[in-house]
Amino acid sequence: MEDFLRNFTISACSSVISKTGSAPLELWRLQRQNNFIPNSTLRDVIKKEGIRYLWKGNGVNLIKGVPQYSINYAIYSKINEKINNKLLSGVLSGSISIGLIYPLETTRSYLCLQTNKNKYNGIVDVLRKSSIKTLYQGFYPSLFGFGIFSGFLFHFQDKYNNIFPNSPLSGGLAGVSALTVSYPTDLVRRRLQLQSFDNTVPIYNNAFDAIKKIYINEGGIPAFYRGLSANYVKSFVQWGIHFYALSLFMDFTVKSKQSS
Repeated sequence: MEDFLRNFTISACSSVISKTGSAPLELWRLQRQNNFIPNSTLRDVIKKEGIRYLWKGNGVNLIKGVPQYSINYAIYSKINEKINNKLLSGVLSGSISIGLIYPLETTRSYLCLQTNKNKYNGIVDVLRKSSIKTLYQGFYPSLFGFGIFSGFLFHFQDKYNNIFPNSPLSGGLAGVSALTVSYPTDLVRRRLQLQSFDNTVPIYNNAFDAIKKIYINEGGIPAFYRGLSANYVKSFVQWGIHFYALSLFMDFTVKSKQSS
């Protein structure tokens, strides 16, 4: 239990630093994925809302992301102790963590993609106005997709860390590599998540219907990689900072334990 709490706390601190540092890039990637939504460029945000709104949605992103990634890392570490398989441990921990916080993932998307609070005043307002069904739109693709992302993230981070030990490069490259594998699931879940958000969002009956319509109406396979370049930049920065901070905090706790 002590190790679980230590890993949870270390990952929480790393998540706060990495997510706040990469928040404008997170907003940019959401906009690029869903560019049919009005005012969905960084220039529009600066012009209509101000520079500080490049961090809009970061509050809920921290409320969502800190427990998600902390639970993910703590469960991953525990499972990997038992089975010694980073890929499978990451898949299991990723699916569990996203399943526990998913309504906040939907809330974050809504707050990031609105303009001048034209739909919601904050986290509580989204939760109050949205039905359970709305908050869980896109849940199954997310459960599968984040599990895959998490598994490959830890797998690749271990491989790259052998080449670039304790360097931001290992985490950044791991994030980009994992994203390459899992990205289409992220785009599909985001489209389903936004069904009730705005009338500019295409209507889908379910994940399979979304895959079919995106493929037919938006240009085939490349359509599932819409906004990938923005996601590469964001993931490289976020996961580079995250794993580097994680290693620093881990070294600090080990040295503190040894000296006590």
